[in-house]
Amino acid sequence: MDAPHRPLTDRTLAALFEGYAWLPDRMRRSPDRVVRTRVMGRPALAVRGPDAVRFFYDERNVHRHGALPGPILDTLFGRGGVQTLDGAAHRARRELFLPLMAPNAVGELAALAGEAWDRAVAAWSRRDRLVLLDEAGAVLTDAVFRWAGLPLPREAVRPVSGDLLALVDGFASLGPRHLRARAARRRQEDHVARVVDEVRAGVIRPPAESVLDRFGRHRDGDGRLLDPRTAAVELLNVLRPTVAVSWYVAFAAHALHRWPEHRGRLRAGDDGDATAFAHEVRRFYPFTPFLAGRAARDLSWRGEELPAGGLLILDVYGQDHDDELWGDPYAFRPQRFAGRRPGRDELIPQGGGDPVAGHRCPGEDLTVRLVATLSARLAALDYDVPRQDLSIPLSRIPARPRSGFVVEGVRGDPKQGR
Repeated sequence: MDAPHRPLTDRTLAALFEGYAWLPDRMRRSPDRVVRTRVMGRPALAVRGPDAVRFFYDERNVHRHGALPGPILDTLFGRGGVQTLDGAAHRARRELFLPLMAPNAVGELAALAGEAWDRAVAAWSRRDRLVLLDEAGAVLTDAVFRWAGLPLPREAVRPVSGDLLALVDGFASLGPRHLRARAARRRQEDHVARVVDEVRAGVIRPPAESVLDRFGRHRDGDGRLLDPRTAAVELLNVLRPTVAVSWYVAFAAHALHRWPEHRGRLRAGDDGDATAFAHEVRRFYPFTPFLAGRAARDLSWRGEELPAGGLLILDVYGQDHDDELWGDPYAFRPQRFAGRRPGRDELIPQGGGDPVAGHRCPGEDLTVRLVATLSARLAALDYDVPRQDLSIPLSRIPARPRSGFVVEGVRGDPKQGR
């Protein structure tokens, strides 16, 4: 562990190469669940637990502007997006995303994803084998573009889904994955910015109040229309995280393969069972390793000091596997969520805090519904799992089954068990 008061060794490379294990390993040696370290040349304090989540998401303590490194902005989030804003600017921009949390919007996207899945299954049954993570990406791309009102010819679904998957897959790597993500970001921002221009010119007329319509005419807190590039960044901040649910679909398949006793409950079609399964997939499997923000002022947490401008880091993966919160956290047990919604600052695979006023992902309810919907359909299928490497290395960010989860011989009724 770093020296207790003035860490001199920068741990940026350790965080990158150790991945999800970096903070949990150090937290285990800290009785106060706090780790002092240094990251990106700045003093840093890593924290964990519901109280730490509330501390982290308090805007008096933490700002997002300047906290995200350039390589992440140039791949995962884009420049000038809502994740980089604070205060009134953040609240004004966030107004774009709040309607996505409405139950009718969540239900509409889940229904479109289910329909796209059903169409895909008919094609899968004619193929010898497929990589489920990639196929889920195409399904979700088809669904979210329809839902958002964005034109997407059928022949473009796979190239676009490949780019959106690349944005997620390459943001925390140093080699070819990262270069593919940067190229994908440029292509998709250029394309979506052109679409925004055509909407404003009247060439494209999206459905009234669709995501494209609202984003195309949104005015920020200063009363100005978003420039087309920033509008494209924010539209991609809807499209990209939806397609990122493909990771959870692959993890759901992994869970059903390892613990097939859960398949029957999902096939029975109970929404509560499907939702509990979705929550446990999100808790159990690695997605976001940690989150970071810039200290807005001199901070103190459990006796540890962090100067203004330092980094406060929230140990997301460690909290979702904290024995004090979950009890036997490395057991896959959907029953832990049976009949209950997890506490706001307890389960945080997509961050914590208030989804309306704070920085918590506003699409979290969408994610849960999509994972529940597609997991139930997945459980309804019969297929073979050939010999492959299903290990999930925690040193890789984002983690995934090495094979992407290959299946063969898809058969059965895709609509069974809904």
